[in-house]
Amino acid sequence: MELNVSTASQGGHAVVTATGELDLYTAPRLQTALAGLLREQQVDRIVVDLSGVEFCDSTGMNVLLAAMKRLKEQGGMLELAAPRPAVKRILQVTGLDTVFSVTDAVPAMDAG
Repeated sequence: MELNVSTASQGGHAVVTATGELDLYTAPRLQTALAGLLREQQVDRIVVDLSGVEFCDSTGMNVLLAAMKRLKEQGGMLELAAPRPAVKRILQVTGLDTVFSVTDAVPAMDAG
């Protein structure tokens, strides 16, 4: 299964949309997208839209954790949006639902 990652940013906010399976083989794709945003340092809030992610393993979680930690160090925040039940369960089982800011809805980005 592939993982597709797209990014939209506006002002200091960015939405990273991931679709597919987030695992050992596909996690570098998400990591690259997040690293690019963190390098620019013009973003103080990143929302990762997980509504299209059907599976996420520990590698995927580690990518998200590392990005959250780096963003916090830069004074920003990372949120996870709309995780599917399988991903939500992983967050709950690992206790990461208390570490990440998790929202049920994906914030709308103004087109323009």
